[in-house]
Amino acid sequence: MPTVHTKPFDDQQPGTSGLRKRVIRFQEPHYLENFVQAIFSSLPGREGETLVLGGDGRFHNDVAVQTILKMAAANGFGHVIVGQDGILSTPAVSHLIRLRETFGGIILSASHNPGGPEGDFGIKFNGTNGGPAPEAVADAFFAASRAITSYEIADAEDVDLSQTGTSKIGRMVVEVVDPVADYAALMEELFDFGAIRALFNGGFRFTFDAMHAVTGSYAKEIFERRLGAPKGTVINGTPKPDFGGGHPDPNPVHAHVIYKAAMKVDGPDLAAASDGDGDRNLIVGRQCPVTPSDSLAVIAANAHLVPGYEEGLIGVARSMPTSAALDRVAEAKGFAAYETPTGWKYFGNLLDAGWISLCGEESAGTGSDHVREKDGLWAVLMWLNILAVRKESVAAIMAHHFATYGRNYYARHDYEGIDAEGATNLMEALRKKLPTLAGQETPAGTIQVADEFAYFDPIDETTSEGQGLRILFGDSSRIVYRLSGTGTVGATLRVYIERYVGTDDDLEMNVSDALTHLVDLSKTLASIERHTGRNTPDVIA
Repeated sequence: MPTVHTKPFDDQQPGTSGLRKRVIRFQEPHYLENFVQAIFSSLPGREGETLVLGGDGRFHNDVAVQTILKMAAANGFGHVIVGQDGILSTPAVSHLIRLRETFGGIILSASHNPGGPEGDFGIKFNGTNGGPAPEAVADAFFAASRAITSYEIADAEDVDLSQTGTSKIGRMVVEVVDPVADYAALMEELFDFGAIRALFNGGFRFTFDAMHAVTGSYAKEIFERRLGAPKGTVINGTPKPDFGGGHPDPNPVHAHVIYKAAMKVDGPDLAAASDGDGDRNLIVGRQCPVTPSDSLAVIAANAHLVPGYEEGLIGVARSMPTSAALDRVAEAKGFAAYETPTGWKYFGNLLDAGWISLCGEESAGTGSDHVREKDGLWAVLMWLNILAVRKESVAAIMAHHFATYGRNYYARHDYEGIDAEGATNLMEALRKKLPTLAGQETPAGTIQVADEFAYFDPIDETTSEGQGLRILFGDSSRIVYRLSGTGTVGATLRVYIERYVGTDDDLEMNVSDALTHLVDLSKTLASIERHTGRNTPDVIA
């Protein structure tokens, strides 16, 4: 197998979800190959093992898949399972790793980031449990990328990925599989498809926006073919390398077509969307948007209505910036609740240990112990199953939930593409200010605690520090500041704002009105405009 000499790049440190850069960076000679070799070189025992490979179909996916296949053959893998046309959603990769008990898998995606020649590309490795590589493993990839001098790649023709079946690169078997079949079968095991079919047959109106991303074929197979939803229920269902020119982030800004439709008096009963690689979701009832944090809490409160979870939940977990709505359900129902840093890899240990069966993040990611990734279609099916059993509207379910548990008014303000130095300076200045804030009276209330979140993993006993700056108030309100690890240009400052009101308080306030004082304080406390030049966020989620 040919050995190609190379030199290290200095920017291949994986972030929250692997390595993400602009397409043009990945197209530079040796850039992709260096990082893939760094992954392989950091994985002892790979000889003869099986790898899963696939991506969300964004621009450069087809080229990268062929490169990785040839490098896998040269690095001693015995078998690669790859999705037809190089396509596999992120949760489908996780499921295949677990179903086929493979060595791990490589996912080619930049998730909800834009695609196309001017867009973003990404690559990450998932381990034998189906979940993202833990920090120590990701650090090993980076260390290997800094020391690399050569990589191995087979001199072979491209593999025909257009048809399912097997072929070989040298001694390595390449198995091309239907990307949807195994995942759809898993969904049928977990959910009451008969009840959901009856819901659709009863006139329930549902629309799903696949955003020209990976879930188009999955959604058509599950919603329209297996569940009998009317043809056309799935819109933007053809995956495109540039996502049809759109931004595949399922939020009210980028999925505005279905969001606006659902806000009408005669809108669909449920509108939903998923993102570029299929792991995030948007849930909107008729005139009733549902925040990701509230969606997670409602799913936890009603999971027993779904066949796959009818025996009840073992425990639940949420990322620290996610609202505490989930905690209130856990307390009322008597199961354990855990708070982790942002990043699905932190849920993996809790899931593998059997401590939790449901988890989620405020950034529209929800999942369970069925895979080791967040899963957009799974979340939508959870809602459909709950609606089919309860025979109530989304609005009625939300009103009942708030009346039972109280309400966490919540918003995330994203300042995108800001100057990285300014963002770093903002966080450092606020970090230095933290010790002086406790006890201060503000228009938003008395600051009780100001700290930087750190997480002690109870399973592997590691500590993750620097996970976000928190301003906590005596009434359970809070402001959290984080720099996101999913962008590729500049920096993204995320500010999370939350206010809890009990069941005897006003549960029907406008969210912006409920959070006014906290929002104003979030800007002045961190001097956001001075450090970033921005006075308003780019996205409010």
